[in-house]
Amino acid sequence: MRVFVTGGAGFVGSHVASVLLQAGHQVTVLDNLSTGHRELVPKGAAFIRGDLKQQAKLMGWLTGHDVVMHLAALVPVPTSVKMPVQFAENNVVNTVRLLEGMRQAAVRRIVFSSSATVYGHPKRLPLSEDDPIQTQSNPYGATKVAAEAFLAVYHNLYGFDVTLLRYFNPYGPNELCMPETHAIPNIVRAALTDQPIPVYWKGEQVRDYIYIEDLARAHVAVLDQKGLNVFNVGTEKGTSVKQVLQAVTDIMGRPLPINDLGARAGDVPALYASSERLRKATGWQAQVGLEEGLRLTVEFFRERIAKERVG
Repeated sequence: MRVFVTGGAGFVGSHVASVLLQAGHQVTVLDNLSTGHRELVPKGAAFIRGDLKQQAKLMGWLTGHDVVMHLAALVPVPTSVKMPVQFAENNVVNTVRLLEGMRQAAVRRIVFSSSATVYGHPKRLPLSEDDPIQTQSNPYGATKVAAEAFLAVYHNLYGFDVTLLRYFNPYGPNELCMPETHAIPNIVRAALTDQPIPVYWKGEQVRDYIYIEDLARAHVAVLDQKGLNVFNVGTEKGTSVKQVLQAVTDIMGRPLPINDLGARAGDVPALYASSERLRKATGWQAQVGLEEGLRLTVEFFRERIAKERVG
């Protein structure tokens, strides 16, 4: 297939583009490089430096493609609280612009990068796709809910094949977000630079940490899905921050200093997925265990920090 990947120079998008190429697909990456990195776009992918705001150009960029993987978005939750209008413009309005460009270019299939944040504070675990969408506590989560709603509208009005992938907690190489708000890259970077590791809630929070290549493979697995589909993408295992800390400590081979930051408003105590629906529909399941994934992540950041110091 000819696949158009928005945000393909970012953390998740660069891995999705790479896995698509490995599977024999043709890939075009669109990224404005505001948060992405040109060096992360895999060789073999065509690259367009552009923005979804450039609506007049979208039809031309999209024409000839079979499917869109839409991963371009602003992500950090704390930043969304400070910049709600920018997040709504980038994550929601630009999604509608993309959908209109697809309609004009006669591209009728899209896979969307959504988030487990749409579930809000869960009433039961593991979370399934049938659990209700909750009222959101931050603009980032609200943008994901709104974008999902517009995608469903284009399915209903124009017959788009829409697949919503609700990510849980991806981690791994290429995660170069600024500011970084995710636990694992902050833990690994602090460990490698001998800095105290920031820890909230004594590390008791439980999350579903999925290695980035497993997440990327899920995008390839759903390429042929028709209709309107919603899939959770997680390992189906809850892991506490304390367990992550212990695993990184074992990899580093030395005790790690901790900066106990106490409580943090808005945190959900526990969140992990049921991915049974995705497994039954496609055969996909997570393959990389936490220890292996963390070891690969540490190797990536060790090399990255060394380059940063030289640069």
